[in-house]
Amino acid sequence: MHEPDFRSIDRRAIPVDAAESKWLAADGLAIRRIDWSDPAVPAQGSLLFFPGRGDAYEKYLETLDHWHRLGWRVTAMDWRWQAGSGRLGTDPVTGHVDDFATWVGDLAAFWPQWCAQTPGPHVLAGHSMGGHLVLRAVADGRVTPDGLLLSAPMLGFRDSYAPTPVMHLAAKLMTRLGDRRRPAWKWSEKPGEVPADRIHLLTHDGERYADELWWRKARPELAMGPGSWGWVERAYASMRQLERPRALEAVTMPVLILAAAKDELVSYKAIVRAVARLRDCELIRFGEEACHEILREEDSVRDRALDACDDFLGRIAAG
Repeated sequence: MHEPDFRSIDRRAIPVDAAESKWLAADGLAIRRIDWSDPAVPAQGSLLFFPGRGDAYEKYLETLDHWHRLGWRVTAMDWRWQAGSGRLGTDPVTGHVDDFATWVGDLAAFWPQWCAQTPGPHVLAGHSMGGHLVLRAVADGRVTPDGLLLSAPMLGFRDSYAPTPVMHLAAKLMTRLGDRRRPAWKWSEKPGEVPADRIHLLTHDGERYADELWWRKARPELAMGPGSWGWVERAYASMRQLERPRALEAVTMPVLILAAAKDELVSYKAIVRAVARLRDCELIRFGEEACHEILREEDSVRDRALDACDDFLGRIAAG
Protein backbone atom coordinates (compact mmCIF):
# COMPACT_ATOMS: atom_id res chain seq x y z
CA MET A 1 0.00 0.00 0.00
CA HIS A 2 1.00 3.63 -0.48
CA GLU A 3 3.01 4.91 2.48
CA PRO A 4 1.96 8.50 3.25
CA ASP A 5 4.87 8.95 5.67
CA PHE A 6 7.51 8.50 2.95
CA ARG A 7 9.51 11.69 2.72
CA SER A 8 8.60 13.79 -0.27
CA ILE A 9 11.51 14.28 -2.62
CA ASP A 10 12.67 17.40 -4.37
CA ARG A 11 11.04 16.85 -7.77
CA ARG A 12 13.47 19.34 -9.31
CA ALA A 13 16.64 17.45 -8.40
CA ILE A 14 18.06 14.03 -9.21
CA PRO A 15 17.62 11.90 -6.04
CA VAL A 16 20.83 11.19 -4.14
CA ASP A 17 20.21 7.44 -4.55
CA ALA A 18 20.05 7.73 -8.36
CA ALA A 19 22.75 8.11 -11.00
CA GLU A 20 22.42 9.19 -14.63
CA SER A 21 24.45 7.56 -17.38
CA LYS A 22 24.27 6.51 -21.05
CA TRP A 23 23.57 3.15 -22.69
CA LEU A 24 25.07 2.57 -26.11
CA ALA A 25 22.65 1.04 -28.59
CA ALA A 26 23.86 -1.41 -31.22
CA ASP A 27 24.40 1.43 -33.72
CA GLY A 28 26.42 3.45 -31.20
CA LEU A 29 23.71 5.97 -30.29
CA ALA A 30 24.00 7.04 -26.64
CA ILE A 31 20.64 6.79 -24.85
CA ARG A 32 20.12 8.30 -21.40
CA ARG A 33 19.28 6.16 -18.40
CA ILE A 34 18.91 6.69 -14.69
CA ASP A 35 19.44 3.95 -12.10
CA TRP A 36 18.59 3.87 -8.43
CA SER A 37 21.08 2.05 -6.23
CA ASP A 38 20.21 -1.18 -4.46
CA PRO A 39 17.37 -0.39 -2.02
CA ALA A 40 18.08 -0.17 1.68
CA VAL A 41 15.23 -2.58 2.46
CA PRO A 42 15.27 -6.20 1.21
CA ALA A 43 15.05 -6.19 -2.58
CA GLN A 44 11.59 -6.94 -3.97
CA GLY A 45 12.78 -7.13 -7.57
CA SER A 46 13.62 -4.72 -10.39
CA LEU A 47 11.50 -2.29 -12.40
CA LEU A 48 12.32 -0.73 -15.78
CA PHE A 49 10.26 2.34 -16.73
CA PHE A 50 9.80 4.13 -20.07
CA PRO A 51 8.03 7.51 -20.43
CA GLY A 52 5.67 8.65 -23.18
CA ARG A 53 6.04 10.61 -26.40
CA GLY A 54 7.86 13.84 -25.78
CA ASP A 55 8.45 12.85 -22.16
CA ALA A 56 11.59 12.64 -20.05
CA TYR A 57 12.26 10.48 -17.02
CA GLU A 58 12.72 13.66 -14.96
CA LYS A 59 8.91 13.96 -14.85
CA TYR A 60 8.61 10.67 -12.96
CA LEU A 61 11.41 11.00 -10.39
CA GLU A 62 8.87 11.20 -7.56
CA THR A 63 7.13 7.95 -8.49
CA LEU A 64 10.30 6.07 -9.38
CA ASP A 65 11.87 7.08 -6.09
CA HIS A 66 8.73 5.87 -4.29
CA TRP A 67 9.09 2.39 -5.80
CA HIS A 68 12.77 2.35 -4.93
CA ARG A 69 11.87 3.06 -1.29
CA LEU A 70 9.49 0.12 -1.39
CA GLY A 71 12.46 -2.10 -2.19
CA TRP A 72 12.64 -2.11 -5.98
CA ARG A 73 15.80 -1.71 -8.02
CA VAL A 74 14.60 0.99 -10.44
CA THR A 75 15.83 2.04 -13.89
CA ALA A 76 14.27 4.51 -16.33
CA MET A 77 15.35 5.34 -19.88
CA ASP A 78 14.71 7.74 -22.71
CA TRP A 79 13.48 6.56 -26.06
CA ARG A 80 16.05 7.40 -28.69
CA TRP A 81 15.46 10.66 -30.56
CA GLN A 82 13.62 12.37 -27.74
CA ALA A 83 14.33 13.97 -24.35
CA GLY A 84 18.12 14.05 -23.92
CA SER A 85 18.83 11.33 -26.49
CA GLY A 86 18.91 13.26 -29.76
CA ARG A 87 16.44 14.01 -32.55
CA LEU A 88 15.75 12.44 -35.93
CA GLY A 89 13.70 15.27 -37.44
CA THR A 90 14.73 18.50 -39.09
CA ASP A 91 14.42 20.70 -35.98
CA PRO A 92 15.10 20.38 -32.24
CA VAL A 93 11.47 20.03 -31.11
CA THR A 94 9.52 17.90 -33.59
CA GLY A 95 9.37 14.24 -32.57
CA HIS A 96 10.09 11.94 -35.51
CA VAL A 97 10.79 8.22 -35.82
CA ASP A 98 11.52 5.96 -38.76
CA ASP A 99 9.45 3.14 -37.29
CA PHE A 100 8.23 2.07 -33.85
CA ALA A 101 10.12 -1.18 -34.46
CA THR A 102 13.33 0.78 -33.88
CA TRP A 103 12.21 1.62 -30.35
CA VAL A 104 11.11 -1.97 -29.75
CA GLY A 105 14.52 -3.11 -30.99
CA ASP A 106 16.31 -0.86 -28.48
CA LEU A 107 14.22 -2.27 -25.65
CA ALA A 108 14.83 -5.84 -26.83
CA ALA A 109 18.59 -5.21 -26.89
CA PHE A 110 18.69 -3.51 -23.49
CA TRP A 111 16.41 -5.97 -21.72
CA PRO A 112 18.72 -9.03 -21.34
CA GLN A 113 21.62 -6.83 -20.27
CA TRP A 114 19.51 -5.13 -17.62
CA CYS A 115 18.01 -8.40 -16.38
CA ALA A 116 21.46 -9.93 -15.99
CA GLN A 117 22.55 -7.00 -13.81
CA THR A 118 19.47 -6.72 -11.57
CA PRO A 119 17.58 -9.01 -9.19
CA GLY A 120 14.30 -10.59 -10.24
CA PRO A 121 11.42 -10.61 -10.59
CA HIS A 122 11.60 -8.07 -13.42
CA VAL A 123 8.74 -5.67 -14.10
CA LEU A 124 8.41 -3.56 -17.24
CA ALA A 125 6.48 -0.30 -16.96
CA GLY A 126 5.54 2.48 -19.35
CA HIS A 127 3.38 5.57 -19.70
CA SER A 128 1.35 6.47 -22.80
CA MET A 129 3.53 5.78 -25.87
CA GLY A 130 5.92 4.04 -23.50
CA GLY A 131 3.07 1.79 -22.38
CA HIS A 132 2.25 1.01 -26.00
CA LEU A 133 5.84 0.12 -26.81
CA VAL A 134 6.51 -2.12 -23.82
CA LEU A 135 3.23 -3.94 -24.47
CA ARG A 136 4.14 -4.37 -28.13
CA ALA A 137 7.60 -5.66 -27.21
CA VAL A 138 5.95 -8.37 -25.11
CA ALA A 139 3.28 -9.15 -27.72
CA ASP A 140 6.02 -9.48 -30.35
CA GLY A 141 7.89 -11.94 -28.16
CA ARG A 142 10.93 -9.67 -27.83
CA VAL A 143 10.94 -9.44 -24.01
CA THR A 144 9.46 -11.57 -21.24
CA PRO A 145 8.96 -9.60 -18.02
CA ASP A 146 7.33 -11.08 -14.94
CA GLY A 147 4.75 -8.30 -14.96
CA LEU A 148 3.63 -5.26 -16.96
CA LEU A 149 2.55 -1.95 -15.43
CA LEU A 150 0.95 0.44 -17.92
CA SER A 151 -0.19 4.02 -17.31
CA ALA A 152 -2.64 5.39 -19.90
CA PRO A 153 -1.15 3.22 -22.68
CA MET A 154 -1.44 4.65 -26.18
CA LEU A 155 -3.56 1.94 -27.80
CA GLY A 156 -5.64 4.39 -29.80
CA PHE A 157 -5.94 8.15 -30.25
CA ARG A 158 -8.68 9.99 -28.38
CA ASP A 159 -9.87 12.16 -31.26
CA SER A 160 -10.26 9.53 -33.96
CA TYR A 161 -13.19 10.53 -36.12
CA ALA A 162 -13.07 7.41 -38.29
CA PRO A 163 -11.98 3.76 -37.92
CA THR A 164 -8.25 3.25 -37.39
CA PRO A 165 -7.61 1.86 -40.91
CA VAL A 166 -9.17 4.99 -42.43
CA MET A 167 -7.15 7.31 -40.17
CA HIS A 168 -4.01 5.35 -40.98
CA LEU A 169 -4.69 5.78 -44.70
CA ALA A 170 -5.14 9.52 -44.19
CA ALA A 171 -1.84 9.71 -42.29
CA LYS A 172 -0.10 7.83 -45.10
CA LEU A 173 -1.45 10.39 -47.55
CA MET A 174 -0.10 13.26 -45.44
CA THR A 175 3.38 11.71 -45.41
CA ARG A 176 3.31 11.70 -49.22
CA LEU A 177 2.20 15.32 -49.55
CA GLY A 178 5.39 16.68 -48.03
CA ASP A 179 8.34 15.91 -45.80
CA ARG A 180 7.20 13.17 -43.41
CA ARG A 181 9.40 14.79 -40.75
CA ARG A 182 7.32 17.99 -40.68
CA PRO A 183 5.11 18.70 -37.62
CA ALA A 184 1.67 17.08 -37.71
CA TRP A 185 0.05 19.76 -35.55
CA LYS A 186 0.75 23.27 -34.36
CA TRP A 187 2.61 23.57 -31.09
CA SER A 188 2.15 27.14 -29.88
CA GLU A 189 1.51 30.67 -31.01
CA LYS A 190 4.90 31.53 -29.53
CA PRO A 191 7.74 29.39 -30.92
CA GLY A 192 9.50 27.46 -28.19
CA GLU A 193 6.73 27.88 -25.61
CA VAL A 194 4.26 25.16 -24.68
CA PRO A 195 0.58 25.92 -25.37
CA ALA A 196 -1.17 27.62 -22.45
CA ASP A 197 -3.94 25.03 -22.27
CA ARG A 198 -1.61 22.02 -22.38
CA ILE A 199 -1.91 21.47 -18.62
CA HIS A 200 -5.61 20.61 -18.99
CA LEU A 201 -4.70 17.59 -21.13
CA LEU A 202 -2.19 16.23 -18.64
CA THR A 203 -2.98 16.85 -14.97
CA HIS A 204 -5.06 18.80 -12.45
CA ASP A 205 -1.92 19.37 -10.36
CA GLY A 206 -0.44 22.73 -11.23
CA GLU A 207 2.69 22.24 -9.13
CA ARG A 208 3.62 18.92 -10.74
CA TYR A 209 2.95 20.40 -14.17
CA ALA A 210 5.25 23.32 -13.30
CA ASP A 211 7.97 20.81 -12.43
CA GLU A 212 8.06 19.68 -16.07
CA LEU A 213 8.40 23.27 -17.30
CA TRP A 214 11.20 23.82 -14.79
CA TRP A 215 13.11 20.78 -16.10
CA ARG A 216 12.63 21.96 -19.69
CA LYS A 217 14.18 25.29 -18.75
CA ALA A 218 16.99 23.74 -16.72
CA ARG A 219 17.68 21.16 -19.42
CA PRO A 220 16.61 22.67 -22.77
CA GLU A 221 17.45 19.45 -24.61
CA LEU A 222 14.39 17.83 -23.01
CA ALA A 223 11.88 20.08 -24.79
CA MET A 224 9.79 18.42 -27.47
CA GLY A 225 6.73 19.71 -29.27
CA PRO A 226 4.48 18.02 -31.84
CA GLY A 227 5.02 14.68 -33.46
CA SER A 228 5.82 14.47 -37.15
CA TRP A 229 3.46 13.10 -39.78
CA GLY A 230 5.84 10.18 -39.98
CA TRP A 231 5.39 9.57 -36.26
CA VAL A 232 1.59 9.70 -36.62
CA GLU A 233 1.58 7.24 -39.53
CA ARG A 234 3.93 4.83 -37.78
CA ALA A 235 1.88 5.12 -34.57
CA TYR A 236 -1.24 4.01 -36.44
CA ALA A 237 0.72 1.15 -38.01
CA SER A 238 1.97 -0.01 -34.60
CA MET A 239 -1.46 0.26 -32.98
CA ARG A 240 -2.94 -1.78 -35.81
CA GLN A 241 -0.28 -4.41 -35.23
CA LEU A 242 -1.49 -4.84 -31.65
CA GLU A 243 -5.07 -5.08 -32.92
CA ARG A 244 -4.25 -8.15 -35.01
CA PRO A 245 -5.73 -11.48 -33.90
CA ARG A 246 -3.64 -13.30 -31.28
CA ALA A 247 -1.30 -10.33 -30.71
CA LEU A 248 -2.47 -9.35 -27.23
CA GLU A 249 -3.55 -12.88 -26.47
CA ALA A 250 0.15 -13.81 -26.54
CA VAL A 251 0.74 -11.67 -23.43
CA THR A 252 0.54 -14.18 -20.58
CA MET A 253 2.10 -12.39 -17.59
CA PRO A 254 0.06 -10.26 -15.14
CA VAL A 255 -0.76 -6.76 -16.39
CA LEU A 256 -1.96 -3.70 -14.45
CA ILE A 257 -3.39 -0.78 -16.43
CA LEU A 258 -4.20 2.68 -15.08
CA ALA A 259 -6.59 4.57 -17.34
CA ALA A 260 -8.73 7.72 -17.24
CA ALA A 261 -12.13 7.51 -18.90
CA LYS A 262 -11.94 11.23 -19.74
CA ASP A 263 -8.40 11.06 -21.17
CA GLU A 264 -8.16 13.61 -23.98
CA LEU A 265 -5.04 12.13 -25.58
CA VAL A 266 -5.41 8.36 -25.74
CA SER A 267 -8.52 6.28 -26.31
CA TYR A 268 -10.06 4.80 -23.18
CA LYS A 269 -12.29 2.60 -25.35
CA ALA A 270 -9.21 1.10 -27.02
CA ILE A 271 -7.75 0.35 -23.60
CA VAL A 272 -10.95 -1.42 -22.51
CA ARG A 273 -10.90 -3.52 -25.68
CA ALA A 274 -7.30 -4.49 -24.96
CA VAL A 275 -8.09 -5.42 -21.35
CA ALA A 276 -10.74 -7.86 -22.60
CA ARG A 277 -8.13 -9.59 -24.78
CA LEU A 278 -5.30 -9.80 -22.26
CA ARG A 279 -5.25 -13.06 -20.31
CA ASP A 280 -4.39 -11.68 -16.86
CA CYS A 281 -5.16 -7.98 -16.68
CA GLU A 282 -6.52 -5.64 -14.02
CA LEU A 283 -7.85 -2.21 -15.03
CA ILE A 284 -7.91 0.66 -12.53
CA ARG A 285 -10.37 3.22 -13.93
CA PHE A 286 -10.41 6.91 -13.10
CA GLY A 287 -13.13 9.37 -14.03
CA GLU A 288 -13.17 13.15 -14.38
CA GLU A 289 -10.77 13.47 -11.47
CA ALA A 290 -7.87 12.32 -13.66
CA CYS A 291 -6.29 13.52 -16.87
CA HIS A 292 -3.70 11.70 -18.96
CA GLU A 293 -0.78 11.71 -16.52
CA ILE A 294 -2.34 9.72 -13.69
CA LEU A 295 0.95 9.26 -11.83
CA ARG A 296 1.43 13.05 -11.85
CA GLU A 297 -2.08 13.92 -10.73
CA GLU A 298 -3.27 15.55 -7.52
CA ASP A 299 -2.48 13.50 -4.41
CA SER A 300 -5.99 12.06 -4.00
CA VAL A 301 -5.76 10.49 -7.48
CA ARG A 302 -2.07 9.68 -7.42
CA ASP A 303 -2.30 7.97 -4.03
CA ARG A 304 -5.05 5.68 -5.32
CA ALA A 305 -2.96 4.89 -8.38
CA LEU A 306 0.11 4.18 -6.25
CA ASP A 307 -1.92 1.93 -3.95
CA ALA A 308 -2.93 -0.18 -6.97
CA CYS A 309 0.62 -0.21 -8.35
CA ASP A 310 2.16 -1.09 -5.00
CA ASP A 311 -0.31 -3.92 -4.47
CA PHE A 312 0.40 -5.24 -7.98
CA LEU A 313 4.16 -5.04 -7.45
CA GLY A 314 3.81 -6.77 -4.10
CA ARG A 315 2.02 -9.68 -5.74
CA ILE A 316 4.73 -9.93 -8.41
CA ALA A 317 7.43 -9.91 -5.73
CA ALA A 318 5.62 -12.63 -3.79
CA GLY A 319 5.52 -14.82 -6.89
